[in-house]
Amino acid sequence: MTTIHGPDFLALNVPDLDRAAAFYSEVVGLQRAPQSPPGAVLFQTSPVPFAVRVPQGPLGNAPLGHGVALWFRCDSAPELYARLKAHGVELLDEPAPGPFGMTFRFKDLDGYVITMHDKP
Repeated sequence: MTTIHGPDFLALNVPDLDRAAAFYSEVVGLQRAPQSPPGAVLFQTSPVPFAVRVPQGPLGNAPLGHGVALWFRCDSAPELYARLKAHGVELLDEPAPGPFGMTFRFKDLDGYVITMHDKP
């Protein structure tokens, strides 16, 4: 029987690729990869690559961001929180201690809820 090793690539389907790519690079601070496949913008995250991409089918009218929990590790959750606040990002809670270090959540431009934590 084959072994499944776990998530190896994460991507969010977005209605406006350029807008989402600018948000994640300029506001959140992710670094774009030197090359991306057509219809996507890949970021240099590790150990799992992350991208925003054009949907491969219709998104429909339902709000995006429901039904998935997406967590990113950063060096300092309080510093990133302050950066996002200065950019007017919708913050859902303030950094608080938890099992993954200081943790907080925000909504991206398309309504996806992203959790940031700083436990190495």
